[in-house]
Amino acid sequence: MSRTTHREMHMVHRIGWLRAAVLGANDGLVSTSSLVVGVASAGSNHQAILIAGLAGLVAGAMSMAAGEYVSVSSQSDAEQADLARERAELRDDPEGELDELTGIYEARGLDRTLARQVAEQLTSKDALAAHARDELGISETIATRPVQAALVSALTFATGAILPILVAVFSPPALVVWLVAASTLVGLAILGGLGASAGGARLVRGALRVTFWGAFAMAVTAAIGAVFGVMA
Repeated sequence: MSRTTHREMHMVHRIGWLRAAVLGANDGLVSTSSLVVGVASAGSNHQAILIAGLAGLVAGAMSMAAGEYVSVSSQSDAEQADLARERAELRDDPEGELDELTGIYEARGLDRTLARQVAEQLTSKDALAAHARDELGISETIATRPVQAALVSALTFATGAILPILVAVFSPPALVVWLVAASTLVGLAILGGLGASAGGARLVRGALRVTFWGAFAMAVTAAIGAVFGVMA
């Protein structure tokens, strides 16, 4: 009788790229739209608005990539330091580490005998992996990948930022503020819903929270642009 195995895909398997993707696209859409709306509200001409939007796209994408790379690299460095220390402890005190792993499984509900058996079997297979997963909370599923996070952040920022720029390109100068704002709110609602769906959360809640903060950001920059436009 043949046995077939299947690999279940849980939401946590997406955490490595989902966080960076959602953050990048949301930031690209909100920051670039706010920049375009603010510059347009100041009474700038169409060319100045487009230049500001493109500059915001490039600078924001590079900033997101650099920031995400540094942040995730720092987390990766911390994980590697913990693994190095755990590796040394396994070499210097294997019995003590076995007792520690046994205690972890006991705390999770196994009786002493079974916990010891599980600890011994996992240790014999891959002691470091067992301690990394069950003591440190580090596993392949949620392992940090700095380059992946940086690339995803840059690409998704640019993807989000291109929407308000395209709308500004094809909008009459007098309607740039309103059309960019409206399209951004629609885009944020879609983005929030997709992010919530990918993460297993409620669609409406995900859409509303990003739409609210996007509208708030554009309102603030529009007010600032209008004030400086009057003063100019």
